[in-house]
Amino acid sequence: MYLSLMLWKSLNMCIETRQLIEENCKVLVYKSNQKRKLKGSVNWTACIPLAAIIAVFWVYAATAQEPAAAPAPADPMAEMKTAMDGLKVGLDTVWVMVAAFLVFFMNAGFALVESGFCRRKNTVNILAKNLIVFAIATIAYWLIGFGFMFGDDGGNNFIGLQGFFLGGEDNSPATGDAYKGVFGSLNWTGVPLEAKFLFQLVFAGTAATIVSGAVAERIKFMSFLLFSFVLVGISYPITGHWIWGGGWLADMGFWDFAGCVPVHSVGGWAALVGASILGARSGRYGEDGKNRAIPGHSMSLATLGCLILWLGWFGFNPGSTMAVGDGRLIAHIALTTNTAASTGAIASTIAAWLYLGKPDLSMIVNGLLAGLVGVTASCAWVTLPAAAIIGAVAGVLVVFSVGFFDSIKVDDPVGATSVHLVCGTWGSLAVGLFAVGPNAVISNNFTLYTAGPAAGLLVGGGFTQLWHQIIGVAAVGGFTVAVSFIGWYVISLITAGIRVEEEEEFKGLDISEHGMEAYSGFVKESE
Repeated sequence: MYLSLMLWKSLNMCIETRQLIEENCKVLVYKSNQKRKLKGSVNWTACIPLAAIIAVFWVYAATAQEPAAAPAPADPMAEMKTAMDGLKVGLDTVWVMVAAFLVFFMNAGFALVESGFCRRKNTVNILAKNLIVFAIATIAYWLIGFGFMFGDDGGNNFIGLQGFFLGGEDNSPATGDAYKGVFGSLNWTGVPLEAKFLFQLVFAGTAATIVSGAVAERIKFMSFLLFSFVLVGISYPITGHWIWGGGWLADMGFWDFAGCVPVHSVGGWAALVGASILGARSGRYGEDGKNRAIPGHSMSLATLGCLILWLGWFGFNPGSTMAVGDGRLIAHIALTTNTAASTGAIASTIAAWLYLGKPDLSMIVNGLLAGLVGVTASCAWVTLPAAAIIGAVAGVLVVFSVGFFDSIKVDDPVGATSVHLVCGTWGSLAVGLFAVGPNAVISNNFTLYTAGPAAGLLVGGGFTQLWHQIIGVAAVGGFTVAVSFIGWYVISLITAGIRVEEEEEFKGLDISEHGMEAYSGFVKESE
């Protein structure tokens, strides 16, 4: 291309030179004729050799400068690898973000389940708590929680010491040995730091939301907000660091894929402590010690909320892969999650029918949620038949657990402690019972995992993994109970008690705490 351009320019210059020569020659001929008249004739063709010499040197001058060296051809394989790496990061990031959005939408499910299971005079209060709790969780987790949970701990194995305000060195999405930063415990996932934070944030918000249902209808709004900050900013991330942040439980061999213990049992323990300190709602237990049921005002809302939570769990569990891979593991986790939910709902229906005499809808709702919680820890490490068993056991447990807490006068309006604490504990132990073990082929040459829990006790493994799960459950439970007691006590000093006055409870928290009604104009229930 460059040579052709030079030739074209040279040709043009030659033409221009020829024209110039012809003009000069005409002038010379004219002068020559004039001189001929005076001195004789001179042949004009003598100009041709001189013109040829000028043209040659002109062309040479135009082409003497060599063109700049062309850049070396790029390596197509290297370019392809760079493009594929970028595409992988993009796909993984989109998947993690979509999963995070699904988990975030679970806030709507919690709000509907809790408000439906409670009386309508407290609906505004419950909706307000479920709305504001994620905002509180966001700030608490951004300020200190994420750093405590995933920041490098300097070898103490107890709590992260870096990464507060989401700051510090970080070169995500680099992974493995290529990662350089303060969040080394997350170097296994190749997505940007912002995606890592958002996904973990929605989990932290879920833990705080669990508490809301157990303390509903009698807690001060400000007390709940303050406790949510303590739970998400301090208690939840510290125990989370032990398990997911490279802490001592992870080093020991405790495994939890999506959060039976780090999320659900933590929220359940905090809820149990709060409900115990608050005491039962007025009129919940008679003077003779018998239970007095307080029906919820809308089972329609509760059922819709349950379905939203069921949908959200497809982000909660499969999203914890934090990578697309070949998609097969995501599909497997979605199936184990759905299977456990289904058997949990069926088992709770049967158990309630036999135990209570009727197929109680509230028990069906809680049984389905119990199955989802129960399989959360093991969803990536068990077969579909094992997931079915795990869900069914959780569905039966939740029915009898609700009755047990009623018998000891722990008033939980929505059954949060039974669903999240009891079934979260069961789900963690299920890892030690049903995990298939590393490199185990389950079907069609499909290996679930190469690094993870040892084979469970009921699938040919030993007792070791189950023992690790028991230690983890006990350690996290003990720490959460201690921090929750301290937190509730300090908050009660700040707010002059954490429970509303009896008259305010009778009127309903919508009026006493918020000055409005959820169903303005409707006839109020009398008590």
